[in-house]
Amino acid sequence: MTDREAYIALNLIPQLGPVRVRALAAHLGSLPAIFEASEADLRGCGGIGPELAATIVKERGRADPVAEEAACRRLGARIVTPADDDYPTPLREIHDPPLALYVVGDLCPADRHAVAVVGSRRCTHYGRSVADRLAWQLAQAGMTVVSGLARGIDMAAHEGALRAGGRTLAVLGGALDRLYPPEARPLADRIAAQGAVVSEFSLGREPDRTTFPYRNRLISGWSLGVVVVEADRQSGAMITAARALDQGRAVFAVPGRVDQPMSQGPHALIRQGAKLVEDVRDVLEEFEYLFPPAALDAAAAASPPAPGFRFDGDEARVVEALAEGELDADTLARRSGVPASRLASLLVGLEIKRVVRMLPGRRVALAVSPPRGAGDGA
Repeated sequence: MTDREAYIALNLIPQLGPVRVRALAAHLGSLPAIFEASEADLRGCGGIGPELAATIVKERGRADPVAEEAACRRLGARIVTPADDDYPTPLREIHDPPLALYVVGDLCPADRHAVAVVGSRRCTHYGRSVADRLAWQLAQAGMTVVSGLARGIDMAAHEGALRAGGRTLAVLGGALDRLYPPEARPLADRIAAQGAVVSEFSLGREPDRTTFPYRNRLISGWSLGVVVVEADRQSGAMITAARALDQGRAVFAVPGRVDQPMSQGPHALIRQGAKLVEDVRDVLEEFEYLFPPAALDAAAAASPPAPGFRFDGDEARVVEALAEGELDADTLARRSGVPASRLASLLVGLEIKRVVRMLPGRRVALAVSPPRGAGDGA
C-alpha cells in the first residue's frame, strides 16, 4: 500500500482524524504500517485507547481506497492527498490538515492568495449585498474567495466572485454526494467550472451538527484572512473566525445595525481586535505586499455591475418587501400589498429570473441584490 492509498483508506475509518493518524504514523514508522500493526501496537500510541484500536483493526480491512477513487470518478471528482503535489500548501501548514480532499473542479497555485467571506444563513439584504460586493471586488483584485456554500452570506460571496469572473472555492460540510443545501446544486456546478467544490468527508457522509464546525478550520486555513459579514455570537462563522486566530490568519468584521441580532457577532469580533471593514481596501491593506497602492485604490473604487433586468410595479413591491430579509409567503403578501393569488405566479417568474430563492416552509428570500432603479417600473 502506498502513502497515497493509506491516506484515502485512513480517511474512511470513523473517529480517526488527522492528528491521530500523524501520531500513529510517527509511532509505527509509516502510514502503511497502521494497516499491519497489531491491536496491542496500536494501543501503544498515545491517544489511541482500546476502543479506538479495536475500531481501527475492524475497519481497516473494509477501507478500500481503489473503490473509493472509482466512485469519485463516477461523480466527476478526484481525491487529493498530502502525498500529491497539488495538495494546497496553506492546508499543509495547519495543525490538522485533512487526510484527503474530494475535489470537483480545479485547484491551482493562485488559491494561496485567498480570503474567506462567511456569515449567517439568516442574513439581511444588507448582509447579502455587502458579501456580494466584497467578494466581487476581491475577485476583481485577483484573490480567490473561499466560503462554505451555505444559504445566506456564503452563497452571496460565491455569487459575487463568479460574477466578477474570479475563482471561488466552496468547502462543504458533508460529502460531495450529499450536497447541502440541495438547492445549491446549480451554484455548485458553476463554482466547479470556475474554481472548485471541495470536501474532506468520504462519500456517503451526511452533513450534521459535527461536520460543519469541523470543516470550518479548512475555510480559515485555506485563507490569508476571514471576513465575517453578519453572524450571531454562537454561529459557524464565529467558529471559523476563532479557528483563523488559532491558525495565525487575519480576522475582519463588517459592522451592522445595532438593532440587528446578526450584528452581534461582527461587533464582538471588532471589540476583540478584528479589523473593521467598510470597503474592500480595509481587507487588501493587510496584504499590501501583494498590491501596490494604485491597485488598492482601483479595487476599492470598482463597483459590481447591476443586474440587467428591471421590474414591473408588483415585482418591485415584492423585491422591496424582501429587502430586509426573508419572509414567509403570507407575510410577503401583506407587506408587498400583492394578493396571494397573484403572488404565487409572480414568485415563479422572479425565481426564473434568479431574483428570489424559494426556501423550505414557504419562505422567500432575495437571491441577488436589487438592481438600481428597481422600483422605477419596466
